[in-house]
Amino acid sequence: MDFHEYSDTLKVVIFINFKTYEKGTGEEAISLVKILEGVSDETHAKIIPVVQATDIKEIVELTKLEVWAQNIDPVEEGAHTGAILAEAVKEDGARGTFLNHSEKKLGSYTLLLKAINRARDAGLKILVFAATLKELKEIVGLKPDFVSYEPPELVGSKDTSVAKEEPDVIKNAVKIAKSARLPLIVGAGIKSAEDVRISMNLGAAGIAVASDVVKAENPKKELLDLIKGFEG
Repeated sequence: MDFHEYSDTLKVVIFINFKTYEKGTGEEAISLVKILEGVSDETHAKIIPVVQATDIKEIVELTKLEVWAQNIDPVEEGAHTGAILAEAVKEDGARGTFLNHSEKKLGSYTLLLKAINRARDAGLKILVFAATLKELKEIVGLKPDFVSYEPPELVGSKDTSVAKEEPDVIKNAVKIAKSARLPLIVGAGIKSAEDVRISMNLGAAGIAVASDVVKAENPKKELLDLIKGFEG
């Protein structure tokens, strides 16, 4: 994948993970996507809603934003009750998928490799999360489209962020990603323009956020504040 596909006036790419928050589910998810699309139109930022599998089809039909799934399972068609097929989310209109998020770890390198291959075979773009630099070094060799460094202890933090707590680690994560010619997405507690500015100055290609936007009283205001961080 050519990163220029995700470039625009501000060179912004923001993944918004809806998780299973109330405001990121069903009708609330649809309302939130409309807000994200409005901000994207206003700022020319590349905003990617990452939604629950059950909401993909309806959301895709109502937005021009690129929609991603939160996960697919490393299984093929068959007797796998409750599993999420890569082909199913692709058919519903998803363009990509998260894999190996700290809240949905695949548990082994073998399963991760299988999930990546399943997603790739279905034509989905892939962002794989790493919780440590050691894990990141293993993941870049699998050549997903994006990699993300997210220390799990800071995911959803209300008090601090990875940008403030671990800037040196982000710098090293960027080096690892760039050595494999992959864009690094920074997440875990990102909640301000300053967090974004730090991450971008360290070489990140974008950010992944969840609660700061999805659970906000004013999601548009929060998102516009984050986008200021890309302006330098």
